[in-house]
Amino acid sequence: MHYPLEIHLGSAKIPAHLLFEMLAYTLGYRLYVWQRARSQDLINDEGRMWIFLGAAAGALMGSHLLGILENPAYLTQLNWQIWLGNKTIVGGLLGGLIGVELTKKIISVNTSSGDLMTYPLLFGLAVGRIGCHLAGLTDGTHGNPSNLPWAVDFGDGIPRHPVNLYEVIFLLALAFFIFHKEKKGPLPDGIRFKIFMVGYLLWRFVVEFIKPVWVLPIGISVIQLATLCGLFYYKGVWWPKMNVINRKTGT
Repeated sequence: MHYPLEIHLGSAKIPAHLLFEMLAYTLGYRLYVWQRARSQDLINDEGRMWIFLGAAAGALMGSHLLGILENPAYLTQLNWQIWLGNKTIVGGLLGGLIGVELTKKIISVNTSSGDLMTYPLLFGLAVGRIGCHLAGLTDGTHGNPSNLPWAVDFGDGIPRHPVNLYEVIFLLALAFFIFHKEKKGPLPDGIRFKIFMVGYLLWRFVVEFIKPVWVLPIGISVIQLATLCGLFYYKGVWWPKMNVINRKTGT
């Protein structure tokens, strides 16, 4: 396969990355609409609209801000194309989370809003990562050189970890894990989304070690530092004893 892959429609050439990114947004949203129509959503249409706007604004800012911070050389370049071109999923998720929580406080919504978004996000991320893989080196999300039999040559003669395909497999496994847990009985409100966030943040912390990233003096990347902040926010999910202590003390 030749990277980056382009889809030829007559005389037009469409980057496969762009096509799969659009598919991720479109199909993910359709899955959300299908799920909501078959569930009892405790948040009304107006509330959902404001929450979506808060999520979109937070995700947009968080994605680009963290995308720039993981490439410090760009901080000194006053080029809007560079600033808008750099983005990261971790920043989008954490920024979206902040945007949603702030919006819910403003409109006085106390119930969880993320459960309905869990499977659409998992599906959308998986589809989008296929596009990232097909973009090859131009996307900047490839892995380090590797001698493993499944390493992929993206066109420069150097076999590398296909980390985007690793992520697709992980996302499918995480979706199956959540589905399996729910088959045993209904999960408490909000737990589905929390499992997704904790699982994905843990994944991104680990996989960054096999990617060519800029590392802070403390030995981890900016993305990994952000994932640790997110994991601390969700400490009650992965640290049950701390969760019990917090409930007893009222913190």
